[in-house]
Amino acid sequence: MSNILDNVFGLSSQALDVWQRRSEVIASNIANADTPNYQARDVDFRQVLQQASGGDAQTLALSAPTAGQVDAAAQSAEALKYRVPLQPSLDGNTVDAQVEQSAFASNMVHYQASLSFINSTIQQLRLAINGGGQG
Repeated sequence: MSNILDNVFGLSSQALDVWQRRSEVIASNIANADTPNYQARDVDFRQVLQQASGGDAQTLALSAPTAGQVDAAAQSAEALKYRVPLQPSLDGNTVDAQVEQSAFASNMVHYQASLSFINSTIQQLRLAINGGGQG
């Protein structure tokens, strides 16, 4: 059943997982904007999704519990990148609230787009199964 869903949704469901993880990371950055020495992190969406889709041989293979899944290990601290601050602060914190809020808003747009695509695919499948309501 998992393979059927992977064929139907492709990378959309995996992308949705990565966008969700990224929103959690950005929210954590915003929450720690005043924490001394806190290092802002971000998910490298392209790298994680490329690995999930069987990217090039120069990247590490993505470990997954079953074929087509993005494993939690891919979303762990090792998959996160440090954000380079535009203006370093004196206390060592690299969170720029405006950059984080912008990234969060952009990420939510991508998340909603992925979710809309999945919902559209489900509606198309329902239409195909029900025969368009003709009887």
